[in-house]
Amino acid sequence: MKAAVLNRVGEPLVIEEIPRPSPKEGEVLVRVKACGVCHTDLHVIKGEVRFPTPAVLGHEISGIVESIGSGVEGLNEGDRVLCPFIMPCGDCFFCKRGDDDLCQKFFEFNRLQGKLYDGDTRIFRSDGDRLWMYSMAGLAEFAVVPGTAVFRLPDILPLEESCILGCAVFTAYGAIKNQSGLKEGESVAVVAVGGVGMNVVQLSRLMGAGRVIAIDVREDKLEMAKKVGATHTINSQKVEPVAEVRRITDGRGVDIAFEVLGRVETITQALDLVRDGGRVILVGIAPSGQAVPIETTRIVRREIRIIGSYGAKTRTDMPTILKLASSGSLDAARIVTRRYSLDQVNEAYDALGRGEIVGRAIVVMD
Repeated sequence: MKAAVLNRVGEPLVIEEIPRPSPKEGEVLVRVKACGVCHTDLHVIKGEVRFPTPAVLGHEISGIVESIGSGVEGLNEGDRVLCPFIMPCGDCFFCKRGDDDLCQKFFEFNRLQGKLYDGDTRIFRSDGDRLWMYSMAGLAEFAVVPGTAVFRLPDILPLEESCILGCAVFTAYGAIKNQSGLKEGESVAVVAVGGVGMNVVQLSRLMGAGRVIAIDVREDKLEMAKKVGATHTINSQKVEPVAEVRRITDGRGVDIAFEVLGRVETITQALDLVRDGGRVILVGIAPSGQAVPIETTRIVRREIRIIGSYGAKTRTDMPTILKLASSGSLDAARIVTRRYSLDQVNEAYDALGRGEIVGRAIVVMD
C-alpha cells in the first residue's frame, strides 16, 4: 500500500510503498477513503510537537472496513465507517470512568510512542523497519484502528467529506459540550476560525449560543464563519478585538472564549475577551514547552476559569455527532473546501502552513 512517511522532522513527507498491515484482536483494518489535513500533524512535521520518526501521520479518517480482528462486534466487512482521532483502550482508569478523552494508554502508547496498546506499531517497511503511528496513521491506503474508535457512517452522509467529523468536528464538540458549560443565550468568542474553530462557531450556534463572535486575520475565513453561524466577525488586523468584543457585548465581554490556535498572543487575547466570571477554553495545540504569562490577580479576583479541552468522549459523543450530521443540523461537508490526492500531501500541508485553507482540506486516497 502507499503511505506518506515523515522520515525526519522538517522534511517533506515521502510517498512509500509498504506492506498492508493486519489487525490484531480488538482491531479493524480500514481501507482509507479520506483523511483530514490538520494543524496538529503540521506541528509534528515542523518539530513543534515531539513524536518519534519515521512515522505516518493523519488522524481523522473515513473508509471501508476491509477486515476485522477477533473480539470486535457490531461491524462487518464492507461497512462505511468513520474513525475519530482519540482511540480509547476501554480498560484504563479514565476509560472505566467514561473519560475516554483522557485515555491513559492512548497518551502513553500512541501520542508519546506511536504505538498501539500491545506496545507495538502495525506498520512496517518491507525490510521490517518500524513506522510509528500518529493515531491510526491515516495518511495511507489502509489503517489499523482499535474497534473502540470505529463507527458506522450513516448512508445519508458523504463518505469522503465526513472524515472531518473525527477531529475538526469531534474536537469542537468536546470543547463546547464537555468543557464550556454553554447555556442557552450565552455569548461566545472564537479566536482563530480554521478547521476546528469553524466548527466551534457552527456548533456553538447549534447548541444555543446567542452572540457568536468569530475572530481571525483573514476575511475569507470570516466570511465562511458568517455562513456557518457567526453573528459577528472581527478582523484582528483591522480592528482591536478586545475593544470591539466589549462594544458588541455592552462593555462586559463574552461569557466564553474559545482559543483554537495555540499561540501566546491569542491565548492572552482570549483571557481579555471574557467577562468577570467567564470561561476560557483552550483548544489549540501549542509548540512543546510553550508557556503563557497570566495576570494571576485578575484570574483570582474576577473568577476567570481556564479550561483545557483536547477532544470529545469517543464512545459516547461520536454517536451524537453522527446523529447531528445525519439530521442536517450539522453540516460537516460544507467545511471541506479543498481536496488533495495522497501524492499531493505536501502541497496540502504547505497551504495549511501558509494559512490559505479556509475550513478544512482533505486527502482523498482515490
